Amino acid sequence: MTRDPRYDILFEPVKIGPVTARNRFYQVPHCNGMGRTFPSSMTEMRRVKAEGGWAVVCTEEVEIHPSADHTPWAGGRLWEDRDIPLFARMCEGIHEFGSLAGIELNHAGVMTANRYSRMAPMGPSHHPVALADPVQARAMDLSDIRELRRWHRDAALRARTAGADIVYVYAGHQLSTISHFLSPYRNRRSDQYGGSLENRARLLREILADTKDAVGDTCAVALRFAVDELMGEEGMTCDGEGRDLVEMLAEEPDLWDVNISGWEHDSAPSRFKQQGFQDDYVAFVKGVTSKPVVGVGRYTSPDAMVSLVKGGKLDFIGAARPSIADPFLPKKIEEGRIEDIRECIGCNICISGDMGFAPMRCTQNPTMGEEWRKGWHPDRIPPKRTEDSILIIGAGPAGLEAARALGQRGHEVTLADARSEAGGRLVGERRLPGLSEWGRVVDYRTYQISQMANVHLYLESELTAETATEFGADRIVLATGSRWTAEGIGRTNPRGIAIDEGATVLTPNDIMDGTEPTGPVVIFDDDNFYMGGLMAEKLRADGHEVTFVTAAPEVAGWSHNTLEQHVVQKRLLEMGVDLILTHNLTALRKGEADLACTYTGTPRTIPCGTAVLVTMRLPVDTLYHDLTAQKAPNVTRIGDAFAPGIIAAAVYAGHQYARELGEQDNRAISFRRELTELSPAPEPRKAAE
Repeated sequence: MTRDPRYDILFEPVKIGPVTARNRFYQVPHCNGMGRTFPSSMTEMRRVKAEGGWAVVCTEEVEIHPSADHTPWAGGRLWEDRDIPLFARMCEGIHEFGSLAGIELNHAGVMTANRYSRMAPMGPSHHPVALADPVQARAMDLSDIRELRRWHRDAALRARTAGADIVYVYAGHQLSTISHFLSPYRNRRSDQYGGSLENRARLLREILADTKDAVGDTCAVALRFAVDELMGEEGMTCDGEGRDLVEMLAEEPDLWDVNISGWEHDSAPSRFKQQGFQDDYVAFVKGVTSKPVVGVGRYTSPDAMVSLVKGGKLDFIGAARPSIADPFLPKKIEEGRIEDIRECIGCNICISGDMGFAPMRCTQNPTMGEEWRKGWHPDRIPPKRTEDSILIIGAGPAGLEAARALGQRGHEVTLADARSEAGGRLVGERRLPGLSEWGRVVDYRTYQISQMANVHLYLESELTAETATEFGADRIVLATGSRWTAEGIGRTNPRGIAIDEGATVLTPNDIMDGTEPTGPVVIFDDDNFYMGGLMAEKLRADGHEVTFVTAAPEVAGWSHNTLEQHVVQKRLLEMGVDLILTHNLTALRKGEADLACTYTGTPRTIPCGTAVLVTMRLPVDTLYHDLTAQKAPNVTRIGDAFAPGIIAAAVYAGHQYARELGEQDNRAISFRRELTELSPAPEPRKAAE
């Protein structure tokens, strides 16, 4: 297949200072949970993106000095020359495919507690660090500022030595000392680095000049800047000081990388923000500068990308999450395979990996983070090693991905599901408020399967143990999913909740299947991710009086890891949902629910017409046990039918089964590990004479 001429503009080369990008696809800096902790994984992940057609591939934040030490966060470091080889490996892999390597240098200041270096953090003014640590950052004096400039210059030189083509000056997301100097609410100085915007921008201007002087003859110097902090007059705004700063420095960097601040806004999940929601904030930049501009918006549509370029809004299509969901997105557009793009669903599970200091994963792309560890490639898979035919029962995320990947390998696959619609848990979840884009998990895989002559999908096909064995497949895979329980068993109540016969109890499955509760509704959330909040939002929007109860101190606490907890709780409050935090649900009777404070045990009773319990799921595994009782051979459970988890885990399980079927692996551990080499022992100290 050949590229549609409509998209030719996306493959034009673009000059950035002394270097040239081969097309307009630009992977902006993004965190990944790998960095210096898992450098081989980080290197191969970025190399694969270059192979996939991204003309520019950048790092995450890279620390320039131990006075801004992000431990335990797994970012990059260029503290000294000994850090260069790691980035040299990465740059070499990116250059292998003719792409440019970008390194985002950063001094994070008040965003760090220096847990490893034990140095006192510092920033423009005295202030507690932004973390929960009981640590304060000291105000920098002029000698500190001179040192910071030197550290940044030295790091830029190290980046060039490592092979970087683009060196970043980072002033975005309120995550850098430079942005803290720019900030009118963080910078309380009264000297030449405080007060007016011109003074607050002095450090940025100096570091830009230092970086250009150090490496600008061979490397492009990019400025990453948040033009709006969504704080009104307290911060930068795109029609105020944000615009003023772009006009002030318009021609000084070789490239403008523009977005909004903070990170939770820039990487807002699809549940709350649509693709391209940043366009109105950053559209002015291209009219102010002659330098190339890159922006982001979770773009996956090539038509939208062309519109942005032709409309004079952007020169580069920036991406973080879409490049994770499909590292081969540019190649697929170039080769006329648009329908094969794995579109990002905006769930932010990728970010949760970084939050947990572990290599990120992706709901859409199960190979993300496994490029080096397991040698998995996002677009290639080994051909089948056996002639086994496979019957998969259950067309949810795990079953669909297993069928797709097995079909790609060349196996004969039959996929059967009792329902009239493929998707498993996503049949209901994609229809909950804000989750429509999550349906792409199903849509991508059902389309791919529909193009395979060796994969057959049968809906409304409920199988028993007898009919499954009579089918005659060599292998049977159970991907029958899981369902929420109505006993209240969970983290807080491992033996369940006392429920009288007169109490009305429903689960999220009941609500998604259309059961209408009788109010007032009490939702007990012991899961702490998205489902409890979505039940409250849906039922409140349907007109019910809703009380949300959780033993946790906040709503949906785990969703801090997906950058949405603050929005979830805000939305429920604005909708009029009554929140009762730090309380356990201990008993249910007709019309009443008994609660107890998780700290003091103080009891409390509230009205309850219907209780919706969001506590735990159990595998739907009756068919598995029936088959094993009949001693059916080669029966396997995958996904939620084996161990309920997040959708990304189910997709991963389906892919793992398909990729590893028939493969021999005699290693003690089935994946490669990063091993830290011990530094040479220090010379023994001589006794004092």
